Amino acid sequence: MKDTGTWLRHAAAVLDKAGCDTPRLDAECLLAHAWGMNRSQLFSRMKDPIPEDVLEKSNALISLRAKREPLAHITGRREFWSRNFEVSPATLIPRPETEHLIEAALRHFPDQDIQLSFCDLGTGSGCIAITLALEYPHALGIGCDIDYHALQCAKRNAKRHNVSKRLRLIQADMLSAFSSSKHFDLIIANPPYVAADEMSALEPELGYEPRHALTDGMDGMSYLRKILQSGDMFLRENGRIIVETGICGLPETPSGLIRLETLHDLSGQLRGAVYRRALPD
Repeated sequence: MKDTGTWLRHAAAVLDKAGCDTPRLDAECLLAHAWGMNRSQLFSRMKDPIPEDVLEKSNALISLRAKREPLAHITGRREFWSRNFEVSPATLIPRPETEHLIEAALRHFPDQDIQLSFCDLGTGSGCIAITLALEYPHALGIGCDIDYHALQCAKRNAKRHNVSKRLRLIQADMLSAFSSSKHFDLIIANPPYVAADEMSALEPELGYEPRHALTDGMDGMSYLRKILQSGDMFLRENGRIIVETGICGLPETPSGLIRLETLHDLSGQLRGAVYRRALPD
């Protein structure tokens, strides 16, 4: 039997050779997952032999990661806003940069006791919508996604986090399911914003994620334009639209909206923007 420390060194070397960015961390996460423990528990067992069944499972998981399958797909979990969410090949894997949307929502709606009405477009795993429902315990929300399997994942996450009664999940393409009589305090979205000609330059892991959740097949801004051009029709008077973007940038602000702020990460990279309805003259 191999001891934990020896196996981790070997597994990290395999992942490093495969080009993984965080080989040691990935090896630790996969061994802990196979062993049914967390990483902190693993550290106290560095000299312990790994049971044969755990060793066999761990080696299989390392083989998958060496093929650049995302860690989150292998474990079926990803952390977002310090909470665990189920993910699947049908959903985009939640990323730290998307947390900028939650930060912006909390800035623009600082009273977390209000009955916030929100809509999350392209909800995927439901991480944004569920986080909003948890941060605003009286909120009522809708999450839309065009993919049936993504919605099933979101429903399981909503049930796990006990927000199913306050979060309606529907199969729809963006705002197409609503009439103009439906109004929200907040419309929030992490739409596909990778330009088609940028897809080939992405990390191999992204090839395992749903293509339609990454790119619009055009310049990366078609969904952003669609949301902004029609979004003001669905906002309450003091409502907000918060969207994520990337290197494709932001489309021109339509006449019905005013851009209140742009969102940047610590390196200065553009990550999104916040809009409100333009007030009548």
